[in-house]
Amino acid sequence: MSGSELSETVVSRTHTYQKVWQDAQRVDWQVRDLINPTKPLDFTKPFLPESLVRTDDIVFLNPAEKLALNHVRGCSYLHLFVLVEQFIIPTVLEQVKRLGFDDIFATQALLGFAEEEGKHIHLFQEFATAFEQGFGHPCDRLESTTTIANKILKHHPLSVLLLTLQFEWTTQNHYLESVRENDEDDLDPRFCDLLKHHWMEEAQHTKLDTLLIYDLAARLGSDEVDVVIAEHFQLVHLLHDALMEQVNLDLVNLERAVGRVFSASERQEILSVQQQAYRWAFLCAGLTHPNFIKVLSDLNPAGKVRVTELAKGWS
Repeated sequence: MSGSELSETVVSRTHTYQKVWQDAQRVDWQVRDLINPTKPLDFTKPFLPESLVRTDDIVFLNPAEKLALNHVRGCSYLHLFVLVEQFIIPTVLEQVKRLGFDDIFATQALLGFAEEEGKHIHLFQEFATAFEQGFGHPCDRLESTTTIANKILKHHPLSVLLLTLQFEWTTQNHYLESVRENDEDDLDPRFCDLLKHHWMEEAQHTKLDTLLIYDLAARLGSDEVDVVIAEHFQLVHLLHDALMEQVNLDLVNLERAVGRVFSASERQEILSVQQQAYRWAFLCAGLTHPNFIKVLSDLNPAGKVRVTELAKGWS
């Protein structure tokens, strides 16, 4: 799609910075209301839905070991989303600087966006602290999150915004899988609150990101847009490598938690299942979301084909 056509797409959209800013005022929650000494994590229950962790696919684990793996995955989830927030906030603030004050509603909406992402970091950190206090075993995690975030930020803002939008739609999937449409898993209420309230604000952020994406794309030629989309897929693969590193750490964390070392074949099965689970939960869930594919296809119709092929290769 050409720049002029993208501009017309923006004009025809129902979302405006003013409306998103006004809608965001109705979402008002505080971290202390979701996790505090009177609302602790319940370690007798799973934190994440089976559809995201796939512990049942590892047939030799007993129920207690499956629960431990679910908790390990919950811990990793918290720290991985801090990584995501680390590249979102600078990207949004860069767009505030670019847009200036000509549209004060855009300025207010985007500053609110950045502030809410900061609140999300606080949310994940508070849950991580509660986890550390209650789990009883240390959990290793990626030490290079700031380095990874900085590598991402070196790419074109449009490619980073596409990655941001991808993860925002991922949070919707996680909320639906865990809370609204989940009648099977008896999950910890605190984690359900986290997933629900995270999505409540990301629902507004998807609109802001979409506005920014169309605006930036309209300023580029079609060849430049193609380069940016290629960069986005490079970022997806960068995060894939980080996720696979976390899978290995999760295995160590699980062995520490259950007090035994798995055999070579057992370790391989755990790694294989968890690699697939991570790919779906953190990458494919967002990449294949119809709203993300719609935006990507508007920028370049070939984007949908590339997403489909990538998701198929990772399934």
